[in-house]
Amino acid sequence: MPTRRYDDSPGLGSLYARTVKATLRRADYEPNEDGLTLELPRSAVNQDHLSTYRDVTGYAAGPALPVTYPHVLAFPLHLDLMSDPSFPYKPMGIVHLSNTITQHQPIPIHAEPSIRVHGTAERPHPKGTVFDVISEVFVDHELVWTDLTTLLSRSSGDPNAHADLLTDPVLGPNAWWDLRGNLGRRYAAASGDRNPIHLFKLTAQAFGFPRQIAHGMWAKAAALASLERAGELPDAFTVRVDFRKPLLLPSRVQFGHQRSGKTLDFALYDEAHELTHLVGQLQG
Repeated sequence: MPTRRYDDSPGLGSLYARTVKATLRRADYEPNEDGLTLELPRSAVNQDHLSTYRDVTGYAAGPALPVTYPHVLAFPLHLDLMSDPSFPYKPMGIVHLSNTITQHQPIPIHAEPSIRVHGTAERPHPKGTVFDVISEVFVDHELVWTDLTTLLSRSSGDPNAHADLLTDPVLGPNAWWDLRGNLGRRYAAASGDRNPIHLFKLTAQAFGFPRQIAHGMWAKAAALASLERAGELPDAFTVRVDFRKPLLLPSRVQFGHQRSGKTLDFALYDEAHELTHLVGQLQG
């Protein structure tokens, strides 16, 4: 498996240009057989950027990174992987199905973590082909955090394939959130994820949405920030979320959570509690 190493995080501007080019490549494209691993040996945390991320997601200031923040550090490597000629799918239009993070221990805000990213083998899905992008974060050569991002490339699919889904919990609201129309642009500035479906009504409509939608990873971050404020996040845990219906902006949503022993279920619903935007489960 070939490995690409960086002295610094790759620039997002050139990566987005390459992503567009990769999406427009010919239909008979044949990928390389070997997968690609990307490594960033040192990733310094910009404290102003971290503050901006906390502001838009709701995390309080503290000595450790928010549990979802390393996903932002790894995001340029995700883009580089999916726009590389060895990547077999058109990157624009890929659907984010779920995300699972394991934090083995909190990461200090002044750490200089190293990051490794690679993909997994594809597998069939009723709506196309599913694969994972795995991110691993090390501090002083010790694995402290992992992230499994599950993605769907749409096609005819296999109706007999297994779709791995969390069971939807039945939860009442613990909180109501009023989300403004500029939330996607604010999170894009904090995360680097400038997918046009999140930015403006017109750019979202070009991809079939009635107006802009919130980032899935914003919803996960905001949910975990709310649980952290409620004292529900231990130092070490695994948390998975599945993304259900798109969350249109602006909107008012309900957030609910309930603990049973070491398992905590949570979910994000629309104002009428008729649509589920996110379901999650935390173990730890």
